[in-house]
Parts: sequence; structure tokens; C-alpha cells
Amino acid sequence: MSEISTKPYLIRAIYEWCSDQGYTPYLAVAVNGRTVVPRAYVQDGQIVLNVSMTATQNLQISNDLVSFQARFGGVAQNISVPIENVAAIYARENGHGMAFEVQLADGEQADAAPDSAAQPVLESDDNGPETPSPAPAKGGFGRGHLKIVK
Repeated sequence: MSEISTKPYLIRAIYEWCSDQGYTPYLAVAVNGRTVVPRAYVQDGQIVLNVSMTATQNLQISNDLVSFQARFGGVAQNISVPIENVAAIYARENGHGMAFEVQLADGEQADAAPDSAAQPVLESDDNGPETPSPAPAKGGFGRGHLKIVK
């Protein structure tokens, strides 16, 4: 029997920490054919998702998959992200969190965005529809506060 990765446990721990602190947990995801996300919001093969309790329904972070329902442009969507595609989890408010090495299968590359002007992060609140939120700077999720875990 092979050992289970620590990655899903760390993702769940950072998620819980963000929630306990009143922060908004974001997932940075490398998008490929096994990732079920709205492709219009993919930018440079990545998407950043707000996974807070107010932005998602039925959030499940298992050892293999992160899945939930969320609204994009007012339309409910089912989201499914393999754990190995999670590049980072961090708090939107201060950038504290953890980054992970993402190794896609041999020959597999992250998907490119169909529209380079798409906003990769959508926020929803209890009082209304989603509003765009700034994505982290290119090349660095979370303003340098993330620790890369191999």
C-alpha cells in the first residue's frame, strides 16, 4: 500500500485556518483536461478560485479531489480539481498560505485561456452577485508569503 500524500491534509489545514481567522481562502489551480472549471476564467493555464463558505456549496476536500459548486457570471457550475493540480492555498487578505509543486502527467500541459482579458478570480458575497477580485501577481501567489512544498 502506498503512502498518502500530505498535500490534501495541508490544504484542509490552511483552509480551516483561513476560515477560523475570518480570511477568504483562495485556491490557485493548474488547469488541464482533468480539471473541471469554467474555461473562460482560465488565464495562462491557471485559475484562482474563492473557496470560502459564502462562495461555495457542498465543498469537499478529499485526498484526491477538491469539488464544490459556485456561481460564475451568475451561473451555477460544478467545479472539480484533482489535488495534484492545486498550486497554492492562501488567504486573500494577507497572502499567507502554502504553495505546492504541481507535476502534471508526462506530456500534459496546462490549458491556455480562450480570452486573455478574463478575470481569474470571482468573489460572491451574501448580498449580491459576484464581483471581480484582483488575482495575485503573475509568478507569485500570495505576495511571497507562501512556502513551496515538494
